[in-house]
Amino acid sequence: MDSKTLRWLAVVFPAMVLAVWFFSTPTARADRPTLSAMDPAVTENARLMLDEGRRVFRFETFGDEAFWGDTLKLHQAIAGSKLGGVGPGVSPKTALSVGLKVDADAVPPAVAAALKAGTVDLDDPASTMVLLKANAVVGVTGHFGSNGQLSSLGVQCAFCHSTVDDSFAPGIGHRLDGWANRDLDVGAIVSLAPDLSAYTHLLGVDESTVKKVLASWGPGKFDALLNLDGKAFRPDGKPAATLIPPAFGLAGVNQHTWTGGWGNIPYWNAYVANLELNGRGIFLDTRLDDAQQYPVAARAKLGHRRNGPDMVSTHMAALDFYQLALPVPTPKPGTFDTAAATRGQAAFTGKAQCSTCHVPPLFTEAGWNAHKGSEIGIDNFQSDRSPDRSYRTAPLRGLTTHAKGGFYHDGRFQDLLSVIEHYNEFLKLALSDAEKRDLVEYLKSL
Repeated sequence: MDSKTLRWLAVVFPAMVLAVWFFSTPTARADRPTLSAMDPAVTENARLMLDEGRRVFRFETFGDEAFWGDTLKLHQAIAGSKLGGVGPGVSPKTALSVGLKVDADAVPPAVAAALKAGTVDLDDPASTMVLLKANAVVGVTGHFGSNGQLSSLGVQCAFCHSTVDDSFAPGIGHRLDGWANRDLDVGAIVSLAPDLSAYTHLLGVDESTVKKVLASWGPGKFDALLNLDGKAFRPDGKPAATLIPPAFGLAGVNQHTWTGGWGNIPYWNAYVANLELNGRGIFLDTRLDDAQQYPVAARAKLGHRRNGPDMVSTHMAALDFYQLALPVPTPKPGTFDTAAATRGQAAFTGKAQCSTCHVPPLFTEAGWNAHKGSEIGIDNFQSDRSPDRSYRTAPLRGLTTHAKGGFYHDGRFQDLLSVIEHYNEFLKLALSDAEKRDLVEYLKSL
């Protein structure tokens, strides 16, 4: 072997050995990222964002006491005349009957013991004051004056989008953030307010009409667009309110409301904080200037809201972070038939064509996940209220947590089998009864 060949081998052979070692290691280098100097800062930032987002979701009112307290005077109706308010007041029993929830972890030990012993008067509004002072009513913050009386009231995201596990008693338990509170009768609660003039002026109707609309919603429903277009009822006379959706499992999902074109989580959070909770902030959406589609919003200039000082914008990033972290609840063992669910999965991705739109693992489309009513076999009333005039493809995981009230945006389908029957007929799928039952079990397993 000549010297030239030896020199070539001296260069090439080590490189070959290094390449063989690199590509034959059990874990590829890309799968084993090394920690950089920046990583601890990223981890700490994630922890801080998560903690702050949780606080905002559960307790931040965005300054909306100015509306619920000063304007509507709702706190006076809750306190009752004996405690410095007006009317009979709201007892714990009444509060639970309209779907309000109590965080058992926030209830003072002495009160919890008295509740267990049955010595708390659940018909006395004074007992409600005790819970409010402990910040134990989910999604509601009471403010008390130096005289100990309820002086104002604010609400948070958790008001609609949290419930409890009933571990202590019905309506009392550990928080379940992100779960839709399908027991909550928002309309009945708002109707208690002594002063509804904010709504009569905005909508241009009298108080009796406002109360009629609020009464039409019922448990688990809310109309987040009434303040934009004034459409309280559908052409068929049914309420225009839609079901409260869950706020978990939204990471990777584009449209976050029942209808398309509104935007992602930061948009809708800003919309709700400013225009629904009536917090103090800055909000811009020039689409609401369209007087034909949104006559109420255009007249009130809701798309150009500047209600300072801004107590909304600073909380949007952390709130978004926390919501994206909310996991989908795992179905409890025994709540579905495992063998049937396995068969249903095959139908879901095959004959039933469900995965065409509900693409695993998000169970909605990545991208602009929106469809016209004609594509899914329903009317366009609700979709036409949105900028995109479409319905979003709703994610399907965790369906059993919000089955109360029915399915679709307005609960038009009583149960999952009714949804499947609708598509079987509309798309002419020719599913057998057994295949339909298997599909139901699969959907329950997600």
